[in-house]
Amino acid sequence: MVTHTLVNRRKLVALIAASTLPLSSVVSAQFRVEVSGVGLTQMPIAVAAFRGEEQATQKIGAIVRADLERSGVFRHVDTTGAVLDESSRPDMTVWKQKGADSLVTGSIMPLADGRFDVRLRLWDVVRGQDLGGQSYAVSAADLRLSAHRISDFVYEKLTGEKGIFSTRIAYVTKSPQRFTLWVADADGENAQSALASPEPIISPAWSPNGSQLAYVSFESRKPVIYAHDVASGKRRLLANFRGSNSAPAWSPDGRQIVATLSRDGGSQLYVMDANGGEPKRLTQSPSIDTEPAFAPDGKSIYFVSDRGGAPQIYRMSASGGNAERVTFTGNYNISPAISPDGKYLAYVSRISGAFKLQVMDLATNAVTQLTDTSADESPSFAPNSRLIVYATLQQGREALMTSTVDGKIKARLAGASGDIREPDWGPYSR
Repeated sequence: MVTHTLVNRRKLVALIAASTLPLSSVVSAQFRVEVSGVGLTQMPIAVAAFRGEEQATQKIGAIVRADLERSGVFRHVDTTGAVLDESSRPDMTVWKQKGADSLVTGSIMPLADGRFDVRLRLWDVVRGQDLGGQSYAVSAADLRLSAHRISDFVYEKLTGEKGIFSTRIAYVTKSPQRFTLWVADADGENAQSALASPEPIISPAWSPNGSQLAYVSFESRKPVIYAHDVASGKRRLLANFRGSNSAPAWSPDGRQIVATLSRDGGSQLYVMDANGGEPKRLTQSPSIDTEPAFAPDGKSIYFVSDRGGAPQIYRMSASGGNAERVTFTGNYNISPAISPDGKYLAYVSRISGAFKLQVMDLATNAVTQLTDTSADESPSFAPNSRLIVYATLQQGREALMTSTVDGKIKARLAGASGDIREPDWGPYSR
């Protein structure tokens, strides 16, 4: 039988009266970011303080530096004393001597209408080339977002891959009298509440276009699945069938939801239209089948089942049918997450009583343990498949972490208050 740990500390059943809020309750500086580890190949980049940023509420240069470092692809080159903006022609010899391969400069100027003009320029120090620039006219509230977009621009120019810094994450915090579902920037800052309750909120899951979050609430004295419009705060009922309704997962095209329902007795997987309707049963086992996750091509579903005697991860066609076992290392594996490029499976494995984040290369089935913590949970990939966000326990408190897929670079996102759990990384689309 699947023990309490399979549904684990996230999947508590309680009776709640939840209040739904629009995204308006901003928590400033809820996280501090600490990057640790050294990658095998990191590009040395200098990000100078933006001229005029002392007039703004956000330090654009510092945000860009932190974004790029957290990606695991870049390492920071000291820019102390540098006074440059997007119109300056830097002395490349100086920056070569500092060891920089590239340089970011820029400025922030207040506009007459109260907005800010944010500009940047990216330089290839080695070749002495101007790699282009960007400019944004933004409100004070959007200064952080403009910094993340600058990071995306720099990342894509230098790596050829789309950046993920302007994406968002969702997660749940627990304080003594309150559970809150938050939506935050990818660095954990600028958190805004989407839902608050005196009892648990579980299983937040982003829709593929980033406009909605599915989650489980308990207002009907049992678990019920809702879809929540992130912009407006409005929500609609997705699943309120007899018994438990839990673990929602969106199909890649956003048209369907797969969830764990106990309407016919045991906990089994069902698929339903994302707009509601009668669900179709996908699994037919006498065991507990839960935690579904679609493959990015939409053709198969990964899920957890104890049909072999202990929780393991299985894969089946998205239309149901026979399932094949995927995990064979260890006797307790849960919480599957598939990278958007389809190459990796992240999951949590119990090893000697500790819960560790693992990554499997789906082409070779090689498994890598990413962490040295002992209470990891809820892995979720960034949309570029390069980073994983997960919850863990550090110094007796829950916290969010990000890790590169090779485990070399980690960033700790420590909450100012409340235990943190159940992160889900949103898609591109802002």
